[in-house]
Amino acid sequence: MLRTVAPLVTLAALACVTNPATGGKQFSLVSESQEISMGREYDQQVAATLGLYGDSALQRYIQEFGARLAAKSERPGLPWTFRVVDDTVVNAFALPGGFIYVTRGILAHLNSEAQLAAVVGHEIGHVTARHSADQVTKQQLAQAGLVIGSIASPTFGRVSGLAGQALGVLFLRFSRDDESQADDLGLRYVQRARYDAREMPGVFHMLDRVSGGGGSSRTPSWLATHPNPENRRQHIAEAVSHITDTAGTIVGQAAYYGHITGLVVGADPREGYIKGSEFFHPVLRIHMRFPDGWTIANQKTRVIAASPNQDGAVEVTIVPQKNAEAAAQAFFSTQGVVGGGVDRAPLNGLTAVQAEFGASLEAGTVYGTVIFVEYRGTVYRLLGYALETKWSGYKVVAERALSSFGPLKDPAALNMQPARITIITASAATSIQKLAVDRGSPVPAAALALMNQLEVADPIAAGTQLKWVER
Repeated sequence: MLRTVAPLVTLAALACVTNPATGGKQFSLVSESQEISMGREYDQQVAATLGLYGDSALQRYIQEFGARLAAKSERPGLPWTFRVVDDTVVNAFALPGGFIYVTRGILAHLNSEAQLAAVVGHEIGHVTARHSADQVTKQQLAQAGLVIGSIASPTFGRVSGLAGQALGVLFLRFSRDDESQADDLGLRYVQRARYDAREMPGVFHMLDRVSGGGGSSRTPSWLATHPNPENRRQHIAEAVSHITDTAGTIVGQAAYYGHITGLVVGADPREGYIKGSEFFHPVLRIHMRFPDGWTIANQKTRVIAASPNQDGAVEVTIVPQKNAEAAAQAFFSTQGVVGGGVDRAPLNGLTAVQAEFGASLEAGTVYGTVIFVEYRGTVYRLLGYALETKWSGYKVVAERALSSFGPLKDPAALNMQPARITIITASAATSIQKLAVDRGSPVPAAALALMNQLEVADPIAAGTQLKWVER
């Protein structure tokens, strides 16, 4: 027995490290180099799944801003990376090794650099306190992998890939104690960087309103492991009330507004948009009608629709081959994929090849129809498929959807533009409610009020700068 226990005791001793942010002892099987390696790997998955916001100036600003805060932390030597994720969700998250993300959704709802510092500082706290490494350690001991948010059933999710892709993101689930500790560390870094900590309670009040459904943004429940934002606001407000040294601290509203001017709000139709059961992509100039009643997700690398029971799917993606014939050959060369003869017939005037196929996957065998289409120098792969026992019931409706793929010609659809933030100055005493009537906006007054951390009827003094949304 002693010979069996001794190595475990030695391992525990070697794995007991000092937490750099808290000074406490922490059991961890993950070294700093492993943290960094994991972070880099997951960073690629985040970029592929959610995509990065395509504004280089804003990306550079967030990187430089975050790096200044991280330099004030207990782990300044990490390869800190800060990115803006192209997602409407009001959220921010951290991965091991110093990889931190804020969504464009949360940027639209912050009012100053001090509030941005509160959000980024909180995520830095998760990394400096090694919360992410701690979660990996616990999951290694439990022989479990990273948690992936899912909106699909476990069985079909493995077939369609919809689980963890449509609306999810790789996310380590932190405990409530971890979240509270990250709040405290965030406050520490905000103060060290000389930002005005009195701006912090407003962030938690905004998050509480968003979580309660106020406005058009969403806080996804599969990521909602945080303590109640209202409780966090009370905790931070109490901590801030004891701060006496606020002279010379930075709020930075004007600077922040300058950087988010032009930020896209809501879904960007230039990257494809869904109207009812139809999908339109103005840049690629394509159009397709999916089966009525199916759930459609416009992802970065594909558009996929899942049946109500999530046992059938139709999807469209771009493939790298130069022509439809080569794409079909590559598809049927994939291990586990079998099929019959390829039918060469045009689809809505476009060069295309079509075939039926079967594929053996971890979740079971799927049957379906695949069409490869050439259009404007790009080859599209159109798939309709379902579990083996379900395909006969979906074949007609899936193939009808596939056959609807074709060029987008409607001028109105081709010219669709996103809604963007602009900064306006109130010329007279007013309110969001009145401005919405006088000025108009593609988003409702309630959403505009939430973005400005106001109520729709709150009085606004002349000369006040506000975020507004215009198309």
